[in-house]
Amino acid sequence: MPSRSVVIASSVGLHARPASLFVQAVTATGLPVTVAKEGGNPVDAKSILMVMALGAKHGETVTLTAEGDGAEAALDSLVELLSRDLDAE
Repeated sequence: MPSRSVVIASSVGLHARPASLFVQAVTATGLPVTVAKEGGNPVDAKSILMVMALGAKHGETVTLTAEGDGAEAALDSLVELLSRDLDAE
């Protein structure tokens, strides 16, 4: 199962607007995607509540995993998304 690690660039971390944009992007992939903080358990990346409950802050690393056709490309696009400050846009 492909995975990628990325440092959260948004100044508020994966909370509110950045979490919403991330969940929307995950849902658009149509693939099962999980996200986990370092050393933590993975959660369903399509669930806004689970993503926000991670408490991933600015500068922390999360690991994304996906399964299915196009998983590599989907993960690349999600990493690119989380690598930007989504609050500043």
